Amino acid sequence: MNGAESLVRTLIASGIDTCFANPGTSEMHFVAALDRVPGMRCVLGLFEGVVSGAADGYARMADKPAATLLHLGPGLGNALANLHNARKANTPIVNIVGDHATHHAVYDAPLSSDVEGVARPMSDWVRTSKDARAVARDGAEAVAAALSGAGGVATLILPADTAWNESDGPAPRLALPTRPKVSDEALKEAATALRSGEPTLLLVGGRALRARPLELASRIAQTHGARLMAPTSNARIARGAGRVALERVFYPVTDALAQLGEVRRVVLVGAQEPVAFFAYPGKPSLVLPPDCPVHRLAAPQDDIEDALERLADLIGAGAPPVLQAPARPALPTGALSAEAAAAVVGALLPEDAILIDESINAAGFCYRHTAGAPAHDWLQLTGGSIGIGLPLATGAAVACPERRTVALQADGSGMYTLQALWTQARENLNVTNIIFANRAYQSLETELFNVGALNPGRTALDMLDLRRPDLDWVKLAGGMGVEAARADSVERLIELVGTSFSQPGPFLIEVPC
Repeated sequence: MNGAESLVRTLIASGIDTCFANPGTSEMHFVAALDRVPGMRCVLGLFEGVVSGAADGYARMADKPAATLLHLGPGLGNALANLHNARKANTPIVNIVGDHATHHAVYDAPLSSDVEGVARPMSDWVRTSKDARAVARDGAEAVAAALSGAGGVATLILPADTAWNESDGPAPRLALPTRPKVSDEALKEAATALRSGEPTLLLVGGRALRARPLELASRIAQTHGARLMAPTSNARIARGAGRVALERVFYPVTDALAQLGEVRRVVLVGAQEPVAFFAYPGKPSLVLPPDCPVHRLAAPQDDIEDALERLADLIGAGAPPVLQAPARPALPTGALSAEAAAAVVGALLPEDAILIDESINAAGFCYRHTAGAPAHDWLQLTGGSIGIGLPLATGAAVACPERRTVALQADGSGMYTLQALWTQARENLNVTNIIFANRAYQSLETELFNVGALNPGRTALDMLDLRRPDLDWVKLAGGMGVEAARADSVERLIELVGTSFSQPGPFLIEVPC
């Protein structure tokens, strides 16, 4: 058995049964091993950013890592933007990155690079296997590293000769450490803040945004009149009718400052202190009021559900959670707009859907109009690196093939990784892609003024404009093998969304707005 086969067998034994791949020459022995070893589904992506984004979406929904297979430093480099998003989401991913054979590295071949140097900024764990007999053990440790703490990105670099040389066979699955319990002191501090009588914010993130922890958090908040919120960007939220109603910290810094202006104490549960996405002239980086005490009950890597249960017991949280009532928006009439499109999605969304949000400017409409739709999971851009929406939807649909995945996608960011549509077609994934086509980097038009860059001229405005020529998403999708249509009216949009939700496979709807 060579090193590549020992690694594939180790990954499968460690619970990894899906690999998103864009391989090259150095990875051919790993590719060949996939034929010899049953149990690993391999999904091809036509760009490495699709591969890493799909692995992120898969793990967010499957609650276990996928592997990626990438080609040397440049291939890993192409994947980094969405690995950045995955790292911010605490998503467990195991990257397998091929490299030149160890004896070939000294010759500085064209694809030679510092692969470890490329990996480190977006990885929580990095290792290069030294020989074929170490590969299996390294693979088991990579999986354990990805699943440790809150979850993270582990990158294992596999020189070609460590893949083709003889190994000692697969390694066993490693035991994982249990999540740490929060201290009694942290519980007492949080309870004191909640009982203070001052306006208190309970800010919950990470695994606290699953259905049961959210119900515990809502009971806690209701008992002492605290305000329950989530951060601006979150890996996954359980929401919809029958689940906890939840507002998020606003993205625009001025709005966030107003939203949190009356808060006097904050209790963090799986969340970080909220900060502005960017620095703006004359505005603060932190959006909480000055001198607002911050009490950390639980970090993302802690046993969050246990912490909430113990806090609920400590404060006698007998109040019921505040659950979202079923409330679909009426199907809209009149002019087609981003808000109308969001209302259509909310009105027609099927039970147990997965909503992927990279709608950017339409995000507020989409979040609001789906609040009372049937229970669903909401996944969004976490690290601010655009181009994750279509790959995220692809990976989520691979993880949950029986559910309808709906990608709410801005046109500008969608162009970063539109190759994901090809993978959706090849794998016949149940994804509805709704493209909000404003033909501009509209959010940057707002930011141009927010940062004080006044009186922009034609050159500056052209950098934010996606016209001349207009993007044609129907033709782009068709070229990728995905059925697509343009909604030129609200009535046509209602028809297309209903059709897409009722039939298997991928579908794309372009919404000019």
